[in-house]
Amino acid sequence: MNQQSNGEEQARRFPGQAGVARGGRAADEGDRAVNMRRAPAPPATGRGTRLRGLVREATLAASSHNTQPWKFRLGERSIAIFPDLSRRCPIVDPDDHHLYVSLGCATENLVCGALANGLYAQVECRADRIDVAFEEALPIRSTLYDALPHRQCSRSTYDGQPLPRGDLDLLERAARRPGVHAIFLTSPPEVEAVLEYVTRGNAAQIGSAGFVRELGSWVRFNEAHAARTGDGLSSLSTGNPSTPPWLGRLLLRVVVTPKSENDRCARQLRSSAGVVVFLSDGNDPRHWVDVGRSYERFALQATAIGIRNAFLNQPVEVAPLRAQFAAWLNAGDRRPDLVVRFGRGPEMPRSRRRPLEQVLV
Repeated sequence: MNQQSNGEEQARRFPGQAGVARGGRAADEGDRAVNMRRAPAPPATGRGTRLRGLVREATLAASSHNTQPWKFRLGERSIAIFPDLSRRCPIVDPDDHHLYVSLGCATENLVCGALANGLYAQVECRADRIDVAFEEALPIRSTLYDALPHRQCSRSTYDGQPLPRGDLDLLERAARRPGVHAIFLTSPPEVEAVLEYVTRGNAAQIGSAGFVRELGSWVRFNEAHAARTGDGLSSLSTGNPSTPPWLGRLLLRVVVTPKSENDRCARQLRSSAGVVVFLSDGNDPRHWVDVGRSYERFALQATAIGIRNAFLNQPVEVAPLRAQFAAWLNAGDRRPDLVVRFGRGPEMPRSRRRPLEQVLV
């Protein structure tokens, strides 16, 4: 396959990569000519350097509690992504569902970065890893790729305004993926119903000493703490004041109560333009990876048009509540995997990332 035909095949296999846009309307064929602009040729460096750059971009993906539960192995023309089980959250995520969703987010960043760097990516989920194999292709730089370094989970209050239909169309299109369903809820009654499930989940989780301990182990109470670890939820990114770690742990146990968390979630959710719930056709790691890929595309498209998002996963993290939430959604046998609020709001400081040396094997 020559370079030109390979690039056309990449655009055909991943049409959503061509259909993203920065404006407030759905992308049409005219938009594609603008948004599928050709990237400059990669610099004359070794293949290993190019693959290391792709790993760096993959690590910018979302992950539960910013645990970054991934390892990468470079091949001659491939990258393998492994789960790092040492970074599990067994209380909030006992079946490693969020862990594999996080791997899916990293995979989508890898696919997006590969196309911009002249590589056609083929993804295969195996029992112990995700294999991403590459062929040379025509470089195509999309607005999703441009959004990679700017994407973040913005745990702030948004402006409370609804989104134009064109923006919602773009988000819905970005989230589409076989085996994954994204349900957008934008009416005030729907948002209030979701809030009811969130508050019930908060009560269950904050009432669990094990949950609070696990959450505290991933909170970085000041920037020096965040810089040392390169992971976790920093005080700046969550909008909280910096404190010494010993004091922060004490305040976490004393100040974080079901009522305080419910009040915070109510302010955040009622300030949002809506909620999107991601559901998968199967309840296994392969489908969870697909959910992560779907969410990451949604988040990158949202970033490209100035829309913030953040997780409110309490309704899907408490197992008995998840079943009730699925029934309310008329989900049938599908599992609700992620609950994400979205809207326009301020940019927040970004979470740290670990250096490449710590994630390469």
